[in-house]
Amino acid sequence: MANIKSAAKRAQIAERNRLRNKAYRSAVRTLIKNFLNAVSEYSAEPTPEKLAEVHRRMSLAYSKIDKAVKRGVLHRNTGARRKARLTRILNKTLQPAV
Repeated sequence: MANIKSAAKRAQIAERNRLRNKAYRSAVRTLIKNFLNAVSEYSAEPTPEKLAEVHRRMSLAYSKIDKAVKRGVLHRNTGARRKARLTRILNKTLQPAV
């Protein structure tokens, strides 16, 4: 435990920020997982409704990634990489099998 009052306050702030960052990271992972599940459902049985759901979930994941980057939870390159991976997965699914 910290002996100095300001050090104790900083430890308290660091813990608060750690929990907030953890919540953002968890939310990003959950939304990415939801997107991947929607893509797999669409690839199994392609319908316009499922495609709309895929795009909706992709939008939600993009939004949460951007918010995490804005708040400093994720580095901007990490956010860009994750969004690019989602786009690549979607494009691979949408292209007809050759």
